[in-house]
Amino acid sequence: MSTTTLSRDLIEKCKAKLITAKAEILNRVRESRADLYNSEDAKGGDEGDQTLRALAESEFLSMHERLRKQLMEIESALARIEKGLYGICEETEEMIEPDRLLAIPWTRLSIEGAEIRESIGKKYAR
Repeated sequence: MSTTTLSRDLIEKCKAKLITAKAEILNRVRESRADLYNSEDAKGGDEGDQTLRALAESEFLSMHERLRKQLMEIESALARIEKGLYGICEETEEMIEPDRLLAIPWTRLSIEGAEIRESIGKKYAR
């Protein structure tokens, strides 16, 4: 493992970004759920209306699943901060680049680690 550590300032900036992202995701889920249920008030309608409602529900569920996965990554990153393991690449066990952490504060991989995982994925995808 790399002997360099992240600065407390960088960790606090990333933590603030994670908390903000978490709040934004929770608000998006709440708003989209409210929109979906408000449109559900108009039950019935012709076949076209019912199809549009089904499509809207399907889109909501897809978006909800993506946001749920991102929320899990954010929660995991916050837990790593608490445990003192934040910023360590899961693949290389080296420190993740500070610019990468600021751009994607929930990332688990350094650029090198992401390239390794991608090449492994391509090898097994054949």
